[in-house]
Amino acid sequence: MISEPDAGISAETKAARSSSFGHVAGHYERYRPGPPAEAVTWLIPTAVDTVVDLGAGTGALTRLLVGHAGTVIAVEPDERMRAVLMAEVAGITAVEGKGESMPLPDRSADAVIASSSWHWVDVVPALGEVARVLKPGGLLAALWSGPDPESPFIMQARELLSGAGGAGTSETLAALAERDRPVDQVLRIPEGLPFRQPELEIFRWDMALTADDLVGLLGTFSWVILMEPAEREHLLDTARRLLRDVVGIEGDTTIDIAFRCDTYRARLLD
Repeated sequence: MISEPDAGISAETKAARSSSFGHVAGHYERYRPGPPAEAVTWLIPTAVDTVVDLGAGTGALTRLLVGHAGTVIAVEPDERMRAVLMAEVAGITAVEGKGESMPLPDRSADAVIASSSWHWVDVVPALGEVARVLKPGGLLAALWSGPDPESPFIMQARELLSGAGGAGTSETLAALAERDRPVDQVLRIPEGLPFRQPELEIFRWDMALTADDLVGLLGTFSWVILMEPAEREHLLDTARRLLRDVVGIEGDTTIDIAFRCDTYRARLLD
């Protein structure tokens, strides 16, 4: 998967990145794909009463949960992201909150699922809060989905971006490309917390994307959102030029991109 964020970033940088997405909420809804339906079915094979989508964003996972639970609650801290979610996804409840503090009663949820959002939480407090909200034996799940970093196209894209920087740029595209390398996106349960050790299932699929789709997807990542406007436009223009001149993609032409979703599940102890 294309990753967010770098494992070694400061708390201040992490906070800035985690709060950046609301600036491009509509763009995020348009270009950032969610997890596959098969992953949701693996997590919730039969319908349950209540599921929480933690860090719901604009609802890429939320819409897939409808039908798997009688009540779907989307927990999202950014009001701009929540506004898009509520406009796009019917039949759910959206509330302000985060992993460390959810405005939900004790033992009220059958599952808490975080899709490409668990890496933003403070893990130990968030696990304690999830344990409070879950019913005994309830499910905690964390999913990370995006273009498969091991696919030929993504490896080629990194090489192209890494070779596209030039003298005079304040930060080379080579350095920026390195930010997209996968980091520690794993659900881990520290010793002493009341969860079983996680299980992992990996789902893979292909998506046919145009150059606009690919450049749009690049623009949804926090390190791009937070760039200076001129630098961001330079990066996106370079990506579009390389797609056209090197890969041969422009206009309505599509290329099949391999996607991957790492899906973790862990049960709360009874």
